Amino acid sequence: MKALICEAYGPIDTLVVKDIPSPLPGPKQLLIEVRAAAVNFPDALMVQGLYQVKPPLPFTPGAEIAGIVKAVGAEVKHFKAGDRVIALTSTGGFAEECLAEAHRVMPLPAGMDFEAGAALVLTYCTSLHALKDCGHLKPNETLVVLGAAGGVGISAIEIGKAMGARVIAAASTDDKLELCRKVGADETVNYSTENLKDRINELTGGKGADVVYDPVGGPYTEPAVRALAWRGRLLIVGFAAGEIPKIPLNLALLKERSLIGVYWGDSTKHDPAGHLANLQQLNEWFAAGVIRPVVSERFPLAAAKEAIAKIANRQVKGKIVVIPND
Repeated sequence: MKALICEAYGPIDTLVVKDIPSPLPGPKQLLIEVRAAAVNFPDALMVQGLYQVKPPLPFTPGAEIAGIVKAVGAEVKHFKAGDRVIALTSTGGFAEECLAEAHRVMPLPAGMDFEAGAALVLTYCTSLHALKDCGHLKPNETLVVLGAAGGVGISAIEIGKAMGARVIAAASTDDKLELCRKVGADETVNYSTENLKDRINELTGGKGADVVYDPVGGPYTEPAVRALAWRGRLLIVGFAAGEIPKIPLNLALLKERSLIGVYWGDSTKHDPAGHLANLQQLNEWFAAGVIRPVVSERFPLAAAKEAIAKIANRQVKGKIVVIPND
């Protein structure tokens, strides 16, 4: 089979596509024919050796796939060859075939295609966990989403609206903000041309935001904290801007604000029942048309490294996917 290979941590353009042996599933694993693999920001960090997890070299990046089961291990009970599934894999996704642990596989929901399936779990589970379990977002509260046109940003807009919030989307270009409005944002802020804190205060009548969803970090976090309302919550999702901000803690003290870390991957281990409930909620919202992953571009396996570079350079709207068997 063909797979994208990272042979040494370093620049994204050193990744290569090679023919490698097809893997064999272990007792609790499935072998999946990959029909679509989503590209996520951690993929770009991982191949450069910048992520908190460093897989043994060589490895194939790609953590989120949808496809068809080809074979199952001896101890796998709930899946069989031919099943259409979604899987979280950590690595291995940018390949024609991929192994997945059975407990990290779920059936592809009825009516969902492979591209939407690959784009669903990581971003939407992260956002639902962040807004419901960490941020305790309530109906009629104001939610500000930073990096709102990216994969997690779009999911946060849709989920925020589903939870009854007023959503303000913040992004760096007008065309990104146009997409945010199409998926339901009530108001927008272009933080390349507008003062983020002042604009949030203006849009909230001086009250400030109840919740800020922040997957960006860098220069945007502190003005977002300053624009939080009394007992407002900042959800720390990631640092796509590259810089981990240093926040003066007096900003939390002055209005009893909370800075809350969001680590969805580990949360599934601590609260597996809660994770399953969130998956069920997402399936119900998808079936009702409340959420719909936005797949903006598709890349063949030969161009997978270009897709990774594009997300690293923050040039992506919604989600992009690799189609290995195209």
